[in-house]
Amino acid sequence: MSGKQKKSGKRLSRRDYELELERLQVELVRMQQWITVSGARVVVIFEGRDAAGKGGAIKRIAQYLNPRTARVVALPTPSERERGQWYFQRYIERLPTAGEIVLMDRSWYNRAGVERVMDYCTAEEHERFLHQTPIFERMLVEDGIMLVKYWFSVSDTEQEKRFRSRLEDPMRRWKLSDTDLLSITRWEAYSRAKDEMFAHTDIDESPWWTIESDDKRSSRLNTISHLLSMIPYEHVEHEPVEIPARPQAEGYDRPPRELQRHVPDHAEEVRARHA
Repeated sequence: MSGKQKKSGKRLSRRDYELELERLQVELVRMQQWITVSGARVVVIFEGRDAAGKGGAIKRIAQYLNPRTARVVALPTPSERERGQWYFQRYIERLPTAGEIVLMDRSWYNRAGVERVMDYCTAEEHERFLHQTPIFERMLVEDGIMLVKYWFSVSDTEQEKRFRSRLEDPMRRWKLSDTDLLSITRWEAYSRAKDEMFAHTDIDESPWWTIESDDKRSSRLNTISHLLSMIPYEHVEHEPVEIPARPQAEGYDRPPRELQRHVPDHAEEVRARHA
């Protein structure tokens, strides 16, 4: 798959989006079942500008997956101890074992993006990263890990629109950090950093796949559909399951409900308020 996505100019309806999303999520569950049975190891990297839609795509991918073998990794700022390690070390600890899929909400590519632009790393550290990353990723792939890398591309006008939306939403206000706001004034610097990153790390063994993400619905469907095409999964037949009949209780009397502590019935208050 290659080439720039063609845009029709018409936004996907919510009904069509939800129907296709449900179909794709069923396939994601089937994909995970194959990963678990086959012992495959999958790493999916989600990168892009702030407010580009990475988190929303990850949420839809992980929504119905078994959390025992599907993990979302979103690492905080490195600790003092981690800053003294080899740069890739703390990411290696989060790589999947057999039968697991790891979804990385940002990854080792922090060094090529925000650390580079905000001067959180030295020029020497950045140069070393660009040299080592293709070597590191080739080692992962050579060892059998399936590595898929997505770059979410958002326009400057859409990014600012989403920032303003977060500012007014009490449930998403935490997503708006000082670094996010600075990304508006350093748009060109981020563009240059991304171009340099692609020039060094868009390799055949682990290429970058770009997701046009101004339209969130389309970008989510495009991401999931492409991810499914990248994993050579097969349908796994389940063993027949029969739900046994529940036996009759013998010699057991349930204690009176009045002896238990129950949470207040807030739902009933809401029903009464809107009756």
